[in-house]
Amino acid sequence: MNHEKRYHPLLMLYDVWRLIKNMFFLFLFLFVIRANSDFWLFTYGRFAIVLLFLFILLAIPMRWLTSKFKIGNKNLQLNRRFLITSSRTIPYGTIQHTRQKATLFHRMFHMTSLTLETSTTGDNSTVIFHILKQEEAQEIEKYIRAKRNINRSEHNYEENLLGPASESVQTEKDKANRVVHFSPTAYDIFKASLASFSFIAVFPIAWSLMSNFIQLFSIGGKVEDVFTDILGSWPWWVMLIFLILMILVAIAVGGVLSLFRYGKYEIASDFEKIYITQGFSEKTTFSISKANVQAIRIHQSLIKRILGLAEIKLICAGSTGREDAEVNRLYPFLPVKRAYTMVEEMLPSYQVTSVMNRLPKNAWWIQMLKPSWFWIIATGFLYYVRPDFLGLEVPWWILSILMFILIMVSRLLYFYQTRYTVNKSMAQFKTGGFNTSVFLSTKNKVVELQLTRHIVQQKLGLASIVISNHAKPVMQTKINNLPIGWCEEFSRWYMAKELSK
Repeated sequence: MNHEKRYHPLLMLYDVWRLIKNMFFLFLFLFVIRANSDFWLFTYGRFAIVLLFLFILLAIPMRWLTSKFKIGNKNLQLNRRFLITSSRTIPYGTIQHTRQKATLFHRMFHMTSLTLETSTTGDNSTVIFHILKQEEAQEIEKYIRAKRNINRSEHNYEENLLGPASESVQTEKDKANRVVHFSPTAYDIFKASLASFSFIAVFPIAWSLMSNFIQLFSIGGKVEDVFTDILGSWPWWVMLIFLILMILVAIAVGGVLSLFRYGKYEIASDFEKIYITQGFSEKTTFSISKANVQAIRIHQSLIKRILGLAEIKLICAGSTGREDAEVNRLYPFLPVKRAYTMVEEMLPSYQVTSVMNRLPKNAWWIQMLKPSWFWIIATGFLYYVRPDFLGLEVPWWILSILMFILIMVSRLLYFYQTRYTVNKSMAQFKTGGFNTSVFLSTKNKVVELQLTRHIVQQKLGLASIVISNHAKPVMQTKINNLPIGWCEEFSRWYMAKELSK
């Protein structure tokens, strides 16, 4: 792989396909919807869009002819030689994650794309090979992985003696030892459709189709009037059956949507990496290096708590890319018990404990009596605007009281649900009101610890701590109103790591 190579010729066809897909709606708008318009903006816009299309179309083969890449011993090089020669070098040590994605276009030609996420920031944080043979993409991943491991251990003489061949053997061994931790069943997908409320999307779509149908066939009245006239002529039991059928159809359609999104989802891992595979028509495989995992969050919204589901989010040191901002989220509708056991299976250093400390009683007073600036501002807004709620004449002060009750209930839940603990190597915190979040981090992944106290906390013997972990941007986790004695003990726990360096 140490020689310079040209990209696959199919890349030109792929670029043409992307060009047509990206400009399709512009052509549709200018040449179909506004075809008869004499407005100067549309007239000149048609010429401009055609010229731009032809220019990009001619540039595609020129870009392919002048672009090459080289996978060297220590870095990846991207070169382009045209009027101006440009070269980009990416050291293997900066590559944090890899992702393969096979769209419908790729699967038609048995190809895939490979994205390399680096630790740098800005527009050059990713390297994308848009068209590769599947075997070639796997070989590039293995080669980069092996070279990165060798470069990291150059100071170790024994590891240098292993050479690339031994690294390749180790990679094959890891692949053979890959363990599948989770693949959703039909029941899991059904619960996912309920928790994601995907079935609700059916109603506005059906309403829009009905409105277009009425307008198309010139049926008198608005869609609301027509719908009201139809339902008004039905007996109540027919309306009830119709409503139940509508809900069942919506749930079924939501289940199908969830099936296409999560039907082939898979979470697996080997000794070094975690692998996430998803997609029905477009298959994406994403790998996360375990060494780059800085912390873990296990999140539960209110509906997920009712359904016994949870979501695991891996906080990683490297960028996970702008195209798929949530790739470090594992399957977002995991059974809650399976979520906790899966963390321990994939990352043995993260041992989740169910025994945690509760907030002291004097923290209740701070939690419940602190002023809510959001409620104060919202109340002033309601008094000034006096809005109608869904057409009902509800006094503004009733809405203010309801908002105040929700805030107080959320604070009460926060007090009773907040937990904290620390052991020899790991810190674990649970926070949240209607939604809850469990935070896990090992000692050596905490990069900064802050301890703060305002005057009321000083009087009550309480303090707040802020934990920082490497991420993009740096992730900070704050836990309020902990006992000052425990906070000082936690500070010594963290300082012991610093002294051991």
